[in-house]
Amino acid sequence: MATTIASALTDLLLTPELPLATAIDRHFAPDYRQRTDGVWADRAEFTSHIAHLRTVVADGVIHVHEEVAEEPVYAERHTIHVVKVDGSTTSHEVYVFAERAPDGRFVRLEEVTLMLAGAEADRGLGSAR
Repeated sequence: MATTIASALTDLLLTPELPLATAIDRHFAPDYRQRTDGVWADRAEFTSHIAHLRTVVADGVIHVHEEVAEEPVYAERHTIHVVKVDGSTTSHEVYVFAERAPDGRFVRLEEVTLMLAGAEADRGLGSAR
């Protein structure tokens, strides 16, 4: 079954009991790479980013606005509302264009983030490590 951004984010950020390596392997191919707001990261850098976010994010809600797939191409727009461990909140709208590997996992993902609410320090949350 092909992965989606909502299922990946749920496993990565909103299911803390799921080991990070399991969540990464479930949704991302071994040669995965991602560009967020113009900055490229390989799979190891992406894993470091998610490990950091797991120390920051306490809870959240993902609202998918549009989602289109014509394999192997995938596009999606979502808003993520996050409650951080310090109790503060932030919301980001995210535009995603991606490519899936034949097994349905993401092999490449390019995203642009737009902060809708939150502290100025939250603006770079999409690529924080």
